[in-house]
Amino acid sequence: MLVCERGVVARDESGPYRADRYEADPNEACPYERDGDPPMPYATVEVARCEGEGGDMALAFDDVAEEVPVALEYNGISHAVMLATPADLEDFAVGFSLTEGIVANARDVFEIDTQAGEQGVAVQLRIAGDAFARMKTRRRAMTGRTGCGLCGVESLSQVARMPAPVASTARFDGAALHRGFAELQRRQALLRHTGATHAAGWLRVDGTVAFVREDVGRHNALDKLIGALARSGEPVADGAALVTSRASYEMVLKAASAGIGILAAVSGPTAMAVRLAEQAGVTLAGFVRPGRHVVYTHSARLLPPRC
Repeated sequence: MLVCERGVVARDESGPYRADRYEADPNEACPYERDGDPPMPYATVEVARCEGEGGDMALAFDDVAEEVPVALEYNGISHAVMLATPADLEDFAVGFSLTEGIVANARDVFEIDTQAGEQGVAVQLRIAGDAFARMKTRRRAMTGRTGCGLCGVESLSQVARMPAPVASTARFDGAALHRGFAELQRRQALLRHTGATHAAGWLRVDGTVAFVREDVGRHNALDKLIGALARSGEPVADGAALVTSRASYEMVLKAASAGIGILAAVSGPTAMAVRLAEQAGVTLAGFVRPGRHVVYTHSARLLPPRC
């Protein structure tokens, strides 16, 4: 039995957990229930496990994170299939469209329809004609895995896509950054249930964490966050993206493509990510822990600058 309370789709004693909806209207209908549609996949699945100690084994149950094929279709044409957690898929579709350069802004996306099927989920987007024409001229066949950063790129020249330099007014001190990560950790509902998901959160200039999105794939979590920001009209010039993963090249590319000036990660960056962040004007921080972090590029945005 599904229970929708104050925008949160939770589980009772007889049903599986789906996903937290932190920004949902508490008065809106359950977002996963539509008459006549096949049911959307759950974000978690309950599986049996055997555990034991000292030779004694017992049967128990785990909630594990679900990942399903998600097909992104633009004006009736399939463009990409990604493996993703089936939650916040409209945010994912908009964020992916922005960071892949398919649309210039969220206003170019006129309509989104999500349909579940036996083999996965189809997210159908209707986009502006000029955006669709651009997409067709550089369309690539892409089957993406959750951990893949450059799936579908067909030549080395396609790797070096350089976003416009970021013009960000964001400024945070280290304490605000650390508090933001502590809040992000508290709001990782899927991680608490499964231990298998990444998260991306948005730190506002006032120090509050406004959005949290989770997925089995770190790129997907960031795309979901960027989509949520764009769909809500949240200003990105003075905030920071917090991610619970390493800071790879494509994570920096996605942040820069969205105009985000600060990307802070729990783990370390790659050398290619550091080079791109330096060129694109992104402040890149890594190894964020309580009381400490490391800044690799454009350190003046994380006050006080140390070098």
